[in-house]
Amino acid sequence: LFRNSRYWLLRNFVRLLLSGTRRVEFADFWMGDQFCSLVFTLSNLYLIGCVYNRGFDENWRKCGASSSYWPVIFILAVLPLIVRLVQSIKRYADSKLITHLINGGKYGSGIISYFFYYMWRHQGINHRGALFVLWCLFNANYSIYASCWDLFMDWSLLRVHTRYPFLREEVVYTNHIPLYYFAIISNVLLRFMWVIYIPQGGPNIQLRTFIAAVFEMLRRWQWNFYRLENEHLGNMDQYRVTREVPLPYSFDDASHEEDGDDDGDDAHLKRR
Repeated sequence: LFRNSRYWLLRNFVRLLLSGTRRVEFADFWMGDQFCSLVFTLSNLYLIGCVYNRGFDENWRKCGASSSYWPVIFILAVLPLIVRLVQSIKRYADSKLITHLINGGKYGSGIISYFFYYMWRHQGINHRGALFVLWCLFNANYSIYASCWDLFMDWSLLRVHTRYPFLREEVVYTNHIPLYYFAIISNVLLRFMWVIYIPQGGPNIQLRTFIAAVFEMLRRWQWNFYRLENEHLGNMDQYRVTREVPLPYSFDDASHEEDGDDDGDDAHLKRR
């Protein structure tokens, strides 16, 4: 079933692994952004293999970030961010637009924040030393960075002097305007979902990471609607998607009809 869709997914996944060697298109960085929301899934690939190798014994938690193999978990987790960083650098090399480097800085800050996160997890979640403080600082920076990019660049919202306050001049989902404001608020809040790791009491860290992963999946699902809307409107503005291109001069129907009649008379005289 859906063979073409599976081939498309596999082909674009391979293209992600070849990032930096070819021109970056919309499907490439859009797919890369989807994988950026799969940090929980990718980081658990090592956990699954380790637990299986240990025979699902009672000490399976030793396969997590507290093990000596935490760098492997870290690399698996940030692999999508590395891919997007390479794509941003490639886009800058091709276009010379500084915007792509600024976007790449977002993924670079994300890599740093995850580095301190896994170093803190390796020491123990009850440890509240310098690594914990550095993780909070860099993760707060990443959340603010990413939230601003989501709203101003990916969604092109928070514009002034528009028909709908703090949105943009053109919107596609005109029947669901309140959802734009809900998306703005919820996207920012979910970017700071990592704060659930800070309390020392409450659910264990495995349950917290699962909850954060589920909410990140929902955030990305919501993000896709407004990101694709913004891309579509941008394509229309640049006439990459349009049914007609406006002419650079005004058109007078009456004079056109007279011209058409004159042309018809001239043609009639010529035939005579």
